[in-house]
Amino acid sequence: MRTLIDKYSQHVYHVAYSVLRNDQEAQDAAQEAFIQMYKSLPDYRSEGFKTWLTRIAFHKAIDAKRKLGRRTAEDLGGGEKIINLPGRDEDVLTRLVREERQDKLRERINQLPAQHRDIITAYYLSEKNYEQIASDAQVAVKTVESRLYRARQWIRKHWKEDEWRE
Repeated sequence: MRTLIDKYSQHVYHVAYSVLRNDQEAQDAAQEAFIQMYKSLPDYRSEGFKTWLTRIAFHKAIDAKRKLGRRTAEDLGGGEKIINLPGRDEDVLTRLVREERQDKLRERINQLPAQHRDIITAYYLSEKNYEQIASDAQVAVKTVESRLYRARQWIRKHWKEDEWRE
């Protein structure tokens, strides 16, 4: 447990801070996230530990934000409860999940044979179109198309589907 906390404490804190924008509240939410993680370990389904922990941290931070909103409304004496749910913070979790998937994909792509690695990297990670790749490599567009086709065939043949589709 201590190893997990040491490894992920900064990440969990940053997730919580991105929602709460308050150091102490983020530390409390991070602590709650690790407690929840420990309680939920028997239910963990090997789905990407960092992603799973990020979701827990994000939801604990949202819970803390809701409590803060209720406390603020009660302090003001208002009968209405003001709950501040950040709309853009939902994007934080989406961005973190996407970045983790991209990191995994980069690891897998680095294991490809060189002739396939370059074309896959240019097309999928650098998001270049056929014409840009052809110009950079000084080859015809049809050559880019066939290299990309062969690289995809190689991936289908050598990787299990769950390794390249997430």
